[in-house]
Amino acid sequence: MNFKQLNKDLEKLILKKNELNRLTYDDKNYDDVEEELHDLEDDFLDNFGDELEKVLNKVHEKIAADSDVLLPIAYIGSYYKQGDKLPSGGLELAIMPDQGVIIESEKFPGKNTRLIFGVHPVRLIITQQEKQTIVWEEGQ
Repeated sequence: MNFKQLNKDLEKLILKKNELNRLTYDDKNYDDVEEELHDLEDDFLDNFGDELEKVLNKVHEKIAADSDVLLPIAYIGSYYKQGDKLPSGGLELAIMPDQGVIIESEKFPGKNTRLIFGVHPVRLIITQQEKQTIVWEEGQ
């Protein structure tokens, strides 16, 4: 898997989701931005979908998730807190605790547990309120 391209494409998707999240349905640009997002998601799935589904299956097994594995784009939050430019050229994109796919697992009983993609590097993160645990990182 080309992790450099994956990271770049994932960041592009996140930024487009952030842009759409800032708009209201009655905004004149909403439909155009939504269409751009769907095109990016389709390209992302074409380029990385099969490989990321394998990764997600392994992660679901690792954390003993009772939930079904969804399409990889489901694990991208609707918004991330955008920060400063990183030395690598990308943007700091902080994961918000209310974002990601809700996961049910015996390992996390009674806790609001979510699984979400992060970037720089590409990784899958379990969030529980403010606590974040990396469960997979590029190259694994």
